[in-house]
Amino acid sequence: MSPYSVQDMIAKLVSFDTTSRNSNLELVTFVKDYLEQHGAQCEIIPNEDGTKANLYATLGPSQPGGIVLSGHTDVVPVDGQDWETDPFVLTQKGDRLYGRGTTDMKSFSAIALALVPAFVARGLKTPLHFALSYDEEVGCLGVHSMVDHILAKMPRPHCVIVGEPTSMQVVNAHKGLHAFQTTITGQDAHSSAPHLGGSAILAAGELIHYLSEVADALSHNRKGGERFDPPYATLNVGTIYGGSAVNIIPKECSFLWEFRPLPGQDPQAIRDGFENYAQHAVLPKLQRTAPQASIHTELTAVIPTFTPLEGSPAETLSLMLAQQNESYAVSYGTEAGIFQNADIPTVVCGPGDIAQAHQPNEFITVQQVKACEAFLRRLIEHVCI
Repeated sequence: MSPYSVQDMIAKLVSFDTTSRNSNLELVTFVKDYLEQHGAQCEIIPNEDGTKANLYATLGPSQPGGIVLSGHTDVVPVDGQDWETDPFVLTQKGDRLYGRGTTDMKSFSAIALALVPAFVARGLKTPLHFALSYDEEVGCLGVHSMVDHILAKMPRPHCVIVGEPTSMQVVNAHKGLHAFQTTITGQDAHSSAPHLGGSAILAAGELIHYLSEVADALSHNRKGGERFDPPYATLNVGTIYGGSAVNIIPKECSFLWEFRPLPGQDPQAIRDGFENYAQHAVLPKLQRTAPQASIHTELTAVIPTFTPLEGSPAETLSLMLAQQNESYAVSYGTEAGIFQNADIPTVVCGPGDIAQAHQPNEFITVQQVKACEAFLRRLIEHVCI
């Protein structure tokens, strides 16, 4: 098998259109075949309908311990974005490598995979694990079954490095995410007779205004948020759908919203406050003219907070590999908290600037790629004979 250069492997992974709505099996099959040719033991953990899968692979001895290099395989859509290059063809312009997933987050996995021959040639004294998940971008859905599989059937790893883009800084904390869909059902009627209907959109407006006031209150409570940017928990309403015509009172309206708590904050308090306002302030008003009206809120995704554990094996190792003395906190979510909740020491450290994630013309700099390669080459010295 011809060896892949780091850039060749980035190009290969980018070439798979693993937008979350698509299957990731083609990429997983390629990586599995590649790793098996280098002696890895690979486990496929599929989703319920077999259209997607996690891959957990081990190089080296089958024993407890070892380092997990973790990355998600899916990427966000390019629909409606103004790309100057083909997003699924790696394109270099100066110091930048363009392509969907170059920053978020195929480059980390690609660099690690390209270095597999170097790990094998030196001989591994401790296991090196590759954990590639599906559907991270839509709520960290896939990684749960992989973590369950590791705990139930595999030797327990020593620590996990999640290679999300941190500009190669070691991150030991991040906010969580609780995402919701709220659906309001009112009563349709002619717009000239509002007393015969109940506007789901107006009710939604009241609920969104309530969330706006909560968000403002959160922005003034910065206790425990000093390491984050912004230094407080946040709320966002991302989408709203409702109505069919200007002269029809809308029967239905729904909106998606999220809460990003700081470590240690209770997300249930936000949900309970919202439900109380919805059921006791907004719904009775709506039911005056629409007795069958209802307001229903569904939890659609949870990403747990990632809590700092100063001096954990993962942090100590990663600071050494990164040649740094300080860990950082970020506001975006990753799979790190899920590994941590399974009592596996974890950090986040990977190449690329999070500001490029999800953007048109997403890119990673050659400098960041080289920094990650240097980090992983130091790992060779740590885990090899």
